[in-house]
Amino acid sequence: YTVWLLDKNEIKKTIVKNYHELLYREPDLDGFNYYYSSILDKKISIDDVSSIIKQSEEYKTISKKKEEFDVNFFEKKIYSQFGEDGAINFIFSVIGYTNQFFVEIGVGDGTECNTRNLLENSWKGIMIDTIENNSAFIKKEHVIAENVNNILEKYNVPKEIDLLSIDIDFNDYWVWKAITVTKPRVVVIEYNSTFPPDVSKVVDYDPEGGATWTSYYGASLLAYTKLGKSKGYDLVACENAGVNAFFILHDEVVRHKINLKDIKEIYRPPKYGDVWDGVPRGWALNRREMSDI
Repeated sequence: YTVWLLDKNEIKKTIVKNYHELLYREPDLDGFNYYYSSILDKKISIDDVSSIIKQSEEYKTISKKKEEFDVNFFEKKIYSQFGEDGAINFIFSVIGYTNQFFVEIGVGDGTECNTRNLLENSWKGIMIDTIENNSAFIKKEHVIAENVNNILEKYNVPKEIDLLSIDIDFNDYWVWKAITVTKPRVVVIEYNSTFPPDVSKVVDYDPEGGATWTSYYGASLLAYTKLGKSKGYDLVACENAGVNAFFILHDEVVRHKINLKDIKEIYRPPKYGDVWDGVPRGWALNRREMSDI
């Protein structure tokens, strides 16, 4: 490239793209101005941007974290409740995309969920929730184990998709277990972090079950790990707030040589809910016992 052949907008886009792809963030003002002015002044070429970034300590740290598949390092909240947006972006930066199609079951009104950022960045998919008078692009459905496959077929969900996210506050385990009509490469699902990683518990299935705002909901991380294994998935991470777990198809883990960690290392305790002695402990304890599985 020579500067006189380059459009200024192309220079700006190239700088931003390099920051996104190499540093997983927006360019800081000083950095952006340095590259932009240096290219215009012919001190560097547009092709030099990536090589200069790769010499930085920040890039070297990121490369090490990427090699370790340290999902937590890349957490970032854009529209997600916690750091899921950044975690999802990182995972797909490693395993790549296929059809960039997602399904998210349990999105509220769509302003805070795991797929809105994807929707605004060239993905397509289906958002589902039970809320009345919701945004037109959100499908109103009461998803349970008995109807989840019919609902996915109703909206022409492909047989293979890139991402499935489930957060319905109660029957998450049973709904994921029931899904057979589509095979996501990545699954994000809410886990019950009240239980330590050596305990395998799940709520009794109840098609009318919903949020209790107590410790009686969903399933423990070990229960999900077992279910994931039975469906061909490996547990790769939990985000730092102790809310969502991330699973990747085993074939993808092998293909991309992802470093798997022990569940005890992956598990994150709750950083939400009731606070005892200055430490968040999750939702209030429910006397109802969850079932071993």
